[in-house]
Amino acid sequence: MKNLDNYPVKKTDTEWREQLSANEYKILREKGTEYPFTGLYNNHFDKGTYFCKGCDALLYDSENKFDSACGWPSFDKAIPGAITYIKDNSHGMIRTEIVCSSCGCHQGHVFDDGPTSTGRRYCVNSASINFCPKEK
Repeated sequence: MKNLDNYPVKKTDTEWREQLSANEYKILREKGTEYPFTGLYNNHFDKGTYFCKGCDALLYDSENKFDSACGWPSFDKAIPGAITYIKDNSHGMIRTEIVCSSCGCHQGHVFDDGPTSTGRRYCVNSASINFCPKEK
């Protein structure tokens, strides 16, 4: 990953590999993606919050999650300041990559085709987030 010094949370490659599974490492540190409709949080709609699997930074609220039928968890907005946006020209497309502003871990991409009033669809890999249920 590039520009790792721009993020407050810094870990060595060895530390990342010890913390993350091989699949999580591929997604979070090497900008991979999980297969559509396979992630733990794709059809998950419990109330609570989602955190970065790399550093536990708060990223999304369940109130902003919706079923986009794209195969990945989708949110119409992130917690303010939680996400950094990076132009991505890979794979012959022009997209906007989203990474955690605290550690730089890859989350997925954001698109301007969301069905809510924000018009945005944060397309996130389940492997890059953890969920904490809302206390009753």
